[in-house]
Amino acid sequence: MKIVIAPDSYKESLSAMGVACAIERGFKQVLPHAQYIKLPMADGGEGTVQSLVDATGGDIIEHTVTGPLGEPVVGFYGLLGDGQTAIIEMAAASGLHLVEPALRNPLITTTFGTGELIKAVLDRGVKHIIVGIGGSATNDGGLGMAQALGVRLLDEAGEPLGFGGGALSALHTIDMTNVDSRLANVRLEVACDVDNPLCGEKGASHVFGPQKGATPEMVATLDSNLAHYAAIIKAQLGQDVLNRAGAGAAGGLGAALMGVFNATLRPGIEIVMDAVNLSEIVSDAHLVITGEGRIDSQTIHGKTPIGVARTAKRYDVPVIGIAGCLSEDCHVVHDHGIDAVFSVVNRAVDLPTALAEAAQNIEITARNAAAAITLTLR
Repeated sequence: MKIVIAPDSYKESLSAMGVACAIERGFKQVLPHAQYIKLPMADGGEGTVQSLVDATGGDIIEHTVTGPLGEPVVGFYGLLGDGQTAIIEMAAASGLHLVEPALRNPLITTTFGTGELIKAVLDRGVKHIIVGIGGSATNDGGLGMAQALGVRLLDEAGEPLGFGGGALSALHTIDMTNVDSRLANVRLEVACDVDNPLCGEKGASHVFGPQKGATPEMVATLDSNLAHYAAIIKAQLGQDVLNRAGAGAAGGLGAALMGVFNATLRPGIEIVMDAVNLSEIVSDAHLVITGEGRIDSQTIHGKTPIGVARTAKRYDVPVIGIAGCLSEDCHVVHDHGIDAVFSVVNRAVDLPTALAEAAQNIEITARNAAAAITLTLR
C-alpha cells in the first residue's frame, strides 16, 4: 500500500515536514508495512522555501542583504536538491515583519534586498529561480529589486532614483544597459496567489498600503506613482502592466517581475507541485493525505490541500485532509477532491496549548484515521 503524505505547514506550530512526520508516525501504528512518501508542500507563501528544501533534499543558505529600511538583515534562500533550482521568499529580505510598526512607511521601504537574493542565487549558477511574493513591507513597484539587478532607473536629470515608492514620481528613464546578463539564461517564475492589478481601488496601494503604514494621503501618492511607473514601462519596454492580474502583488513587485524581467506568474501551489513532481508520485498511490492549520471555505481558493486533492483525483486516488481545526463551512472541500477531513484538536484548549500539542494530536488523529481505513479492508 503506497501512501503519499503531502501537507502544508501548521503556521506558528509545525513545518510541513513536521506535520508529515507526525502523520506518518500515526499511520505506522496501524499500517506498519505500508510504503510512505512524505512530500512537504506550500502554496508559495511563508514556509515555501523550507517545504521545497525538505521535499527535495536541498539546503537553506543565509545571505545578508539590504532590509526594507536600508539596514542589513540576514535573509535566506533555498537551493533545491537538483542544484539547478533556487527558491526565494521576498519577505525574507523585504518583509513587513522586518519593520517595526512605528517605522512602517511604504514611501521609503525598498525591495533592494530581494534583488540581492536573486543575485546571490545567480552566483550559484542556477537555471531556474522561483520567487514567492507576499508579506512585503514595500510599495515600490520592484524599483529596489530592479536597481540591485543592474537596471538604472533615472530622473529627468539622469540621476538614479532613491529607495521607496515615493521616488517613482521622478522616474523618467529605465536604462537596461547594465542589467545582470545571467537573467537571460534563467527561467524566472513567480509564485503569486493574488490577482490585484497595479493601480486603482483593487491595486497595490489601496488594498495593501494601509497595512504597510500608508495614510490615505500616502495611498493616493503611491497609487499615482505606480501609474506613472506603469506608463514608463509601457512606453520604454513595451510591456503593459497597469491592469495585468498580479501586477499589484507585493506592492507592485509583480509588475517589475513581469514588465521588466519577463517573469511568469503562476499560482504558488502549481509551482510547488511541479517542483516536487507530485503528479507522478501520486499516480499509483492508494491514498493521499494532505492538510493545513485550518480547513475552511477559503481552502478551495488556491490553498495546498485542494491543489494536492485535485492532482490525486486525476488518478482516482482517495484523499484525506488532517487540519488543526475545521470551520463550519469546511464541507465545501468535499466538492473539490477531499473525501474526508479530520480536526486534530481533541478537547477544549487555548491557542498556545493547541499549537504546543499539535504534533502529538496529529499523530493521534492520523492513527485513528488509519484504523478507520483498515475496518474497510477486513
